[in-house]
Amino acid sequence: MRKSIESLGGKKYTGGRLNPSRMRRKSEIDRYPHEPVFGKDNKIVIRRVRGGILKLSIKNIDFINVNDTQNKKTIKTKIIRVLENSANKDYERRGVLSKGAIVETELGIARVVSRPGQHGSMNAILTKEATSNT
Repeated sequence: MRKSIESLGGKKYTGGRLNPSRMRRKSEIDRYPHEPVFGKDNKIVIRRVRGGILKLSIKNIDFINVNDTQNKKTIKTKIIRVLENSANKDYERRGVLSKGAIVETELGIARVVSRPGQHGSMNAILTKEATSNT
């Protein structure tokens, strides 16, 4: 996972290799993504990013803060399963939670509105289908 800026070396128009004049800097190197997964034990990882900012990344989580807009209450509830994730079809199969994922909770169906890989918390809003059923 070393490459992030492409063509430091590159190729000539003849197809020959160009030697880079410098190596990649630490700020130019990517990291592996922190993909929060639905799991039993809650685990949060702290990582330092550019500018000295600390990001809290969730690794495993089984509870979510669900906001009910009709009753104007936020309730911590248990996640049952991940129904849909529009970011990636593979995320649905693996149970990865990202912003925009649709999850089934004890209160009903909810949509994740926070960025759990960067915020360190998991927030969701009950969808209209869920509020009409309850």
